Amino acid sequence: MASTAAGKQRIPKVAKVKNKAPAEVQITAEQLLREAKERELELLPPPPKQKITDAEELNDYKLKKRKGFEDNIRKNRTVISNWIKYAQWEESLKEVQRARSIYERALDVDHRNITLWLKYAEMEMKNRQVNHARNIWDRAITILPRVNQFWYKYTYMEEMLGNIAGCRQVFERWMEWEPEEQAWHSYINFELRYKEVDKSRSIYEKFVMVHPEVKNWIKYAHFEEKHGYIALARKVFERAVEFFGEDHISENLYVAFARFEEKQKEFERVRVIYKYALDRIPKQQAQELFKNYTVFEKRFGDRRGIEDVIVSKRRFQYEEEVKANPHNYDAWFDYLRLVESDTDADTVREVYERAIANTPPIQEKRHWRRYIYLWINYALYEELEVKDPERTRQVYQACLELIPHKKFTFAKIWLLYGQFEIRQKNLQNARRGLGTAIGKCPKNKLFKGYIELELQLREFDRCRKLYEKYLEFSPENCTTWIKFAELETILGDTERARAIFELAIGQPRLDMPEVLWKSYIDFEIEQEEYDNTRGLYKRLLQRTQHVKVWISFGQFELSIDSDDRIQRCRQIYEEANKSMQGCEEKEERLMLLESWRDFEDEFGSLANKERVQKLLPEKVKKRRKITAEDGSDAGWEEYYDYIFPEDAANLPNLKLLAMAKMWKKQQKQEDEEEQEEEEDEDDDEGQQVPQGKEAEESPEPEDQGPAAQREQPEKEYDDRDDDAESSSSSDSESDGGPRQDDKTEQTKADTENH
Repeated sequence: MASTAAGKQRIPKVAKVKNKAPAEVQITAEQLLREAKERELELLPPPPKQKITDAEELNDYKLKKRKGFEDNIRKNRTVISNWIKYAQWEESLKEVQRARSIYERALDVDHRNITLWLKYAEMEMKNRQVNHARNIWDRAITILPRVNQFWYKYTYMEEMLGNIAGCRQVFERWMEWEPEEQAWHSYINFELRYKEVDKSRSIYEKFVMVHPEVKNWIKYAHFEEKHGYIALARKVFERAVEFFGEDHISENLYVAFARFEEKQKEFERVRVIYKYALDRIPKQQAQELFKNYTVFEKRFGDRRGIEDVIVSKRRFQYEEEVKANPHNYDAWFDYLRLVESDTDADTVREVYERAIANTPPIQEKRHWRRYIYLWINYALYEELEVKDPERTRQVYQACLELIPHKKFTFAKIWLLYGQFEIRQKNLQNARRGLGTAIGKCPKNKLFKGYIELELQLREFDRCRKLYEKYLEFSPENCTTWIKFAELETILGDTERARAIFELAIGQPRLDMPEVLWKSYIDFEIEQEEYDNTRGLYKRLLQRTQHVKVWISFGQFELSIDSDDRIQRCRQIYEEANKSMQGCEEKEERLMLLESWRDFEDEFGSLANKERVQKLLPEKVKKRRKITAEDGSDAGWEEYYDYIFPEDAANLPNLKLLAMAKMWKKQQKQEDEEEQEEEEDEDDDEGQQVPQGKEAEESPEPEDQGPAAQREQPEKEYDDRDDDAESSSSSDSESDGGPRQDDKTEQTKADTENH
């Protein structure tokens, strides 16, 4: 019974195995690979980073890498990427000779590989090996002359190096292979860059013979036309017609020929060309030719019927465009240009009225900029073409009523209206319109235009009133104050101009105060009011201590033709130096001292020159921490600082370290002299002479003058700044504790005595 029960249980299992029907959920090999990738079942950890600390480890690393590259190459010599990686790795180590050897070995394997030649040449150019690069390019174009990339890069390199003759020679070699059209254009453009028109012409002659296509002949003719050789351009077209003959005739050639003659106003020639072409080209191939002929006759002929057809067709197109989008003002402009040239005034007015009826839906100025030109063109058309001033005035007034002046306005419309009224000799209306504009919506452009109008009319009282209104509207505009004062100066009222300048500099807020002060000072100098000029400089210096003001003040005093001008200038420099001693901008103080030094070099005595020279600062290099925007440490940066003599007096460590450097240099010189004495023991007379020179040239620090003592530490301090990381770190070392060397202690004592 048990076996029977067991047999019954096995029957369903056998049936399941024999069921060949596909499962409901199918699993593909792609799905298995994707799941393995997502779970990263075979992901290996990255190799540990290797830090190289000495030359031996570096050599081991190089040996290991080279062995790996060589093994890869031995496995498969034809894989060029292995060679390139190997050479680039050697190049990264600055082993250019090794990289060159690798590239040569690779070329022995596959000398027709374009990438290999390019990488090889780029390596030589990158390392500025110009002759090597030329050698490689020559070999490349010799072996693979049909690879245009080699020629392009070779010629580009020669041109960048300025070797124009060599570049031309390479192009000539290239052209012997009759390359594609772009290569010829590159050669022509190269010659045109250097204004070699005749050489470009000879290249074109060869070009049209090698590539005899219609477009190339047309380019040749356009080249002659562009450079002003009209007769030669016509000759090129005629040669092209003869070259192609009637067997290979092309409508594009005749269209280009006709357009060329049309530009030269040779209308009879154009008509002959079109008729000649239409007689010989089949009609199904001359659609473009016929179309251009129709346009030509419409513009310059008397075929009124053709004109009406074409104008009606274009008008229909424009009507469709403006119906689709009534606010497409560019379409309206094109439409109006068409109807102005071909129809009567009433039709043009009707189109203008339809166009200006489409006001922008949003009251924002950027939407009204194109729309407003419809009104301007309308008014100009009525004034210039129709000669109807009354209707022109109505157009301007309607436009000004339409613009929402409380939100924005267009000064151009107001000024054009005023100029129109002036042309109509109606000055009262012009002034009334511009006055209304200033009252409704004052703008800088409106004030300037109105003032310019009154200046042309020589109405200076009105100009004064307008300037007053302008300054009430914009008191911070320095240009307006200056122009107002210039007007009064031209009129000869210097007191009024001076009062205007005084009002201007008293304003609490100005857009360009430095320009205003400069104009005021120049005004007083022109009037030769030097005391007033000095007062202005002093008032300006009470407001700002800018170095350029001091320098300008000094130059002013120097420019005055007086006996004490040099003393006054020197006194100003002294005051400026004293006032800028506490200034944080050390570059400005340095600029002042350099200007003072130039002044003393030209006008001062030797004592004054030395005095100013002693005031000049010492340039030192320092380091400071950089903090990133997130507050983290971003490392250190070097910067230059200036230490003035009074600052150096407060930092004794700097002077002490400079003296120690000087002592070290003297010790080194003494050691060298002792060594020379030991070598020259046999020559007694030769020993005395250098000793005497040594006694003369190497005095003790106590015997040196103050200027010499000052110059030597500064020089040594600069050397120390070039060698050390920073002056601040050197200061910290000198503050760390006394030195053990007795000679250094002696030098410190000598320094303190000085």
